[in-house]
Amino acid sequence: MDRYQVVEHPIDVGQALADLSDPACGGVAIFLGTVRNEFAGRASRGLQYEAYREMAESMMAEIGRQLKEQFPIRHVVMVHRVGMLDLEEVSVLVGVSAPHRDAAFQACRQGIDRLKAEVPIWKKELWADGEAAWHHDPEAGMSG
Repeated sequence: MDRYQVVEHPIDVGQALADLSDPACGGVAIFLGTVRNEFAGRASRGLQYEAYREMAESMMAEIGRQLKEQFPIRHVVMVHRVGMLDLEEVSVLVGVSAPHRDAAFQACRQGIDRLKAEVPIWKKELWADGEAAWHHDPEAGMSG
């Protein structure tokens, strides 16, 4: 079952696995993005994410539709969390199921890359020294 969501609660990886489950699929690839303890050489204490929810979910669904046209895959799940996140919390999940692993790997990689580059989700870095700043990560695209 496909699912495209922006959520304010912890991302349920087990639910994503259930959504991707399909007896016709021999490959499931899931990418989890987590909050790391540094950015740009500075110690971080967490992140704050904001999104234009309706547009973000619509754009994620369009990316999923295009992935299905490009790769022989059956299901796509994209979930991004918003709000305040602590170190090591999951901020984004992209999952794909397919009859074969190669398609699952390729579509999952393209899915996270496109989500980061195209979907209107922004992050504020919360540095350990108390400073904070919204930023654009050139490697990540629009979101980080």
